[in-house]
Amino acid sequence: MASKEATVYIVDVGSSMGETSSGRQETNLDFALQYVWDKITTTVATGRKTAMAGVVALRSDDTKNELEGDEAYQHISILQEISQIQMAELRRLRDELVISETDAGDAVSALIIAIQMIVRQCKQLKYIRRIVLVTDAKMHMETADLSQIAKKINDDSIELVVLGVDFDDAEYGVKEEDKDPVKANNEAILKQLCEDCNGVYGTLTQAVDELKIPRTKDTKPVPSYKGSLSLGNAEAYDTAITINIERYPKTMVAAAPSASQFVVRNDLEATQTMETTEGDEGAASSNNGLAAVHTARTYQVDDENAPGGKKDIDRDELAKGYEYGRTAVHISESDRNITTYETTQSLDVIGFVDAHKYDRYTDMSRTNVIIAERTNDKAYMALSSFIHALYELESYAVARLVTKDNKEPRILLLQPAIEPEFECLYDVELPFAEDVRSYKFPPLDKVVTVSGKELTVHRTLPSDELQDAMSEYVDSMDLSTFGKDDEGEPAEYAPLEETFSPKLHRINQVIKHRAIFPDKEPPEPYEILLRYANPPSDLVQQAAPALERVIAAADVKKVPPKARGKRQKGKEAPKPISSLDIDSLLDSGKEPGRSMERIDPKNAVPEFKRMFDKAFDNGDMDGVQNACNQLKLIIFDRVKHSVGNSGYQSALELMGAMRERCIENDVPNAYNDFARELKTRALKEELDGDRRDFMVEVRNHRMGLIVLVKDDHGGVTEEEGKEYARLKL
Repeated sequence: MASKEATVYIVDVGSSMGETSSGRQETNLDFALQYVWDKITTTVATGRKTAMAGVVALRSDDTKNELEGDEAYQHISILQEISQIQMAELRRLRDELVISETDAGDAVSALIIAIQMIVRQCKQLKYIRRIVLVTDAKMHMETADLSQIAKKINDDSIELVVLGVDFDDAEYGVKEEDKDPVKANNEAILKQLCEDCNGVYGTLTQAVDELKIPRTKDTKPVPSYKGSLSLGNAEAYDTAITINIERYPKTMVAAAPSASQFVVRNDLEATQTMETTEGDEGAASSNNGLAAVHTARTYQVDDENAPGGKKDIDRDELAKGYEYGRTAVHISESDRNITTYETTQSLDVIGFVDAHKYDRYTDMSRTNVIIAERTNDKAYMALSSFIHALYELESYAVARLVTKDNKEPRILLLQPAIEPEFECLYDVELPFAEDVRSYKFPPLDKVVTVSGKELTVHRTLPSDELQDAMSEYVDSMDLSTFGKDDEGEPAEYAPLEETFSPKLHRINQVIKHRAIFPDKEPPEPYEILLRYANPPSDLVQQAAPALERVIAAADVKKVPPKARGKRQKGKEAPKPISSLDIDSLLDSGKEPGRSMERIDPKNAVPEFKRMFDKAFDNGDMDGVQNACNQLKLIIFDRVKHSVGNSGYQSALELMGAMRERCIENDVPNAYNDFARELKTRALKEELDGDRRDFMVEVRNHRMGLIVLVKDDHGGVTEEEGKEYARLKL
């Protein structure tokens, strides 16, 4: 369970906070609120009811606290009692935290108010208690009771954080020139107070700069398995080993927040929602004028007697089925137990593997850690012996895991880990035989001819010159020593601890900003998120000569852009780069006595395309129709003489060629007329039997009618296209 937190933010809103200093364009208050908003929105984003916060305005125009009758507590306003802050409170605080017109107000008195708020909320319960004071320290402070305040903070285990605008910090390199003596004295007082109660004192400049560094989230581990680790069958043999262990996740994937769907409320719905009771789910979203989208499902079956040919049925009337090929296999609820693989909770070692022979690419999951059962010394000793045995033999264990009874088993690899004062097993999931796909690829270092001869010199193999050039280029792009450490020595350019997920942290940054300022443009991404988005320019420039040598050795040439767009009638066909007459070359190889006006079934696709293009370029639409008719007869012949589905793939290839040419040249009628005739003949068994299965392939390969947005050129409507796919005459 997450810890309870109570944090009080004391924000100085005095008139002096309206000044701009240190070359900043924004006021000191806006600068300070960057830190406050980041901390509060981070708490809001968790959605935890146990993460509570309160806000106190120091040096405010009015006074609002339980000690307001005392003169020392004037101009201190409690804007938010300690509670869970949500969007409504967040935007209200945005409007209330504005610069006042007074400099009266005591920071020490504000600390007392904050302590009382925490004591009243937390009582003697276990809470993480924290007070954050953000100020420029340009006010008079009563310091007579500071020792008692420090004692109270220590007694109640309250963490005090004091952040000041332009406070001096020699370590961070911040020093305000010509500092006001009053501010300098207050800085010393607040610094001493933090030292007396082990608090945190610092300059706001450092705190704001550190906001740009994403914070990693430590989560409380939850065991995924508690049980025994067995080596051998403990039920059958006394020599079997059983160790009580616990399994926890070692690493977790930090996923970016997902979006939800909402609908804008109308005035009636918004009014009704405002009248709901406080705490109702709808009331939370009423202030934004949004309502959650609820999903409703209906199930229909074909029924000729029902309106529209469909009848609604309840979900309870549906039966579950399992897909087997293209058939649904029904298994009743009474027989559902036969689909359950009966297992019992266990973690059994089933084998061992040499650590040097294990293939890392077989890892299938995130890493988990296995430790001995807590407070069980016998289990600690037994697991330690097992870990050391694996470590000394340089071996890994393979185990079968069932986390709960009747859950599917998984295969794990157990790796020993020994560190000072800590020993454990790391595990990762392994694939079953069905999870492995073996593919064979030709070798990269040789070419094997049809006769079996191996060639080591070939146009597709890299030469020694290219190998050397590429090796030099890779070495010149080395990032392992391109960076600099704090002492200026070479270091890794992009260390793992300094690389963050741009997607995750950018989305969180935008959400936080938009939550407070819904009408403003989101800020620019933090520099640290873009730092490693591109290779360093200095290194790219340094490696440029090596890259040129690679280009020269590989004889790299620029490929001309692929021509796109439809050819118009009478437009000259593009000429090949080689300037060869392709049509003449093809004509020279035709069979004697055969006119090119007839498509050869053995070379149907190229000859169809040439005939189609030639007729279209000359504006001969009859020639275009002739080419389609000839190809149509070849397709019918392929389907008609197909044994089973042996000729279907060839027929589909021819259909694709015809469909492509008709779409590119805006003549869909030629293809659509053929497609309608094909469907009619196939369903009427005029192509040597029932060829309904071929029409299913036509539908699966999306070879249906050509649908165009405009019907100027004969394209069918979308509804006609759907009707064609229903395979009904």
